[in-house]
Amino acid sequence: MPLVSLPSYPSTTRTIFHKNSVACLRDEREEESTKPYLARGSRAPRCHYCRVIESHCLCRWRPKVETRSGVCLIMTKKEVFKPSNTGWLIADVVQDNHAFVWSRTEVDEKLIALLNDPQWQPYLVFPGEYVAAERVTDTVTVDPNKRPLFVLIDATWTEARKIFRKSAYFDSIPILSLIPEKLSRYKLRRSTRSEHLCTAEVAALCFDLAGDIEAGSALSCYFDVFSQHYLGAKNQLPLDLLSDAHQELKGYLE
Repeated sequence: MPLVSLPSYPSTTRTIFHKNSVACLRDEREEESTKPYLARGSRAPRCHYCRVIESHCLCRWRPKVETRSGVCLIMTKKEVFKPSNTGWLIADVVQDNHAFVWSRTEVDEKLIALLNDPQWQPYLVFPGEYVAAERVTDTVTVDPNKRPLFVLIDATWTEARKIFRKSAYFDSIPILSLIPEKLSRYKLRRSTRSEHLCTAEVAALCFDLAGDIEAGSALSCYFDVFSQHYLGAKNQLPLDLLSDAHQELKGYLE
């Protein structure tokens, strides 16, 4: 994965990170679009890198950890632009990150090549209640010859079910069904069901199952800090850099 540099901050040096595939997808879509996508709060100036309002920029809090797992995000066209999207956070943390915009009529050959790459063992993360039992597992096999690749449908629940039903290339991939012990902490958008986790929370559970404990912990901390920055900016509240979430995330900063 190519590298990208983030802007430097007072008393810090410029830090080099791997590329974020969701950010790249956003930039590609912007170039293709005939008119800009206007999300809620779009009038406020946002950091181009982290999408948070500039006064609450998140960039200096991006963690750096090593991961054996990879992630593949399947996104809708609108989801790529939403500043509240948490798939972006996963791509910030995981070096081997891939993102694709889903289309019912066109299949990206790069996606098919990724799913068939022999170095990866793909798992499609989806509720087991909607799938034939023989395809479902709740564990991740740690294979020394293959690395786990978690395929996450990053969309609303209604959209995710549609993508799942209409994507034949998922038919041969085992389904990883998660049983979360805690309800979602995601408060940036409304959900009709509190047991539905956001994409970042799902990914953190996947990494734990795969033995990427540090990545799972770093992503969970990063998600909490992102939520505080996002909601603080939305409600015009000052940042509490001494919060438990910020202090915990410091352990994953370079």
